[in-house]
Amino acid sequence: MGLFDKLFKKTDEPISSDDSKSQQNVTPCKTLEELLERYGGIAFDKQLDFADVIGNNNWNVDMPKGQLAFGAELSFPIQVLGTISYSSESWLWAWANTQSGLPENIIKESLVLKKYGEVNEIDILRDSSFDFGKDDLHLIGIIASGMFNSTAYYIADYGQGAMVVTLKSVKIDNARKDNHNRILTVFPQLISQFDMNHKLALTNYLQAKGYSTNEQQNKLIGTKGTNTITAEFDETDRLTKLNG
Repeated sequence: MGLFDKLFKKTDEPISSDDSKSQQNVTPCKTLEELLERYGGIAFDKQLDFADVIGNNNWNVDMPKGQLAFGAELSFPIQVLGTISYSSESWLWAWANTQSGLPENIIKESLVLKKYGEVNEIDILRDSSFDFGKDDLHLIGIIASGMFNSTAYYIADYGQGAMVVTLKSVKIDNARKDNHNRILTVFPQLISQFDMNHKLALTNYLQAKGYSTNEQQNKLIGTKGTNTITAEFDETDRLTKLNG
């Protein structure tokens, strides 16, 4: 089972009834591909720690409280990004879902993404709804998790559709594992799921994990203490070799 499968779990429980700061870089992204290149690696990396914490617990959400729970002991404040309907394969942003009466305090990130899309002309962020497949949900989660420096994102599947949220946990953030070898598994999985410039994506990922990077022709070297990551790319910047 891959990481994406582990974090896309269904539950038999029905949906029951923080102002996050954006971590955008100075230079704005103008396309989805640029957003993935900037945030994909570190956002995907964080999902591993989150998966270890929640284990196989089913989820339950309390919308009025803005809390997502996994069993009796695990509860996290969330931001709702939006929902997908499996029957129509359409995505609806939380800020546009007026019929659900979502509390304003849990849709703030979706509004920031809307504004970002308007300013940078990224249709998927500024359009209220659009055709969207089930397999594309991680795209929304990864981008939002990276932009807002979230602990993780979660896809809450409720049968007829799914809700995508980001969440925060100081406890998980403080206990995060600085696993050097994780890069060797996370990055190949990431680029197998999404189209992007591999060299730019790996550079951003390494720098987000505190590595200094040095580019030499078709080679990228990341260094952090005694740990080194070496990557080689073809003439189109696609990864051909990754060692560490």
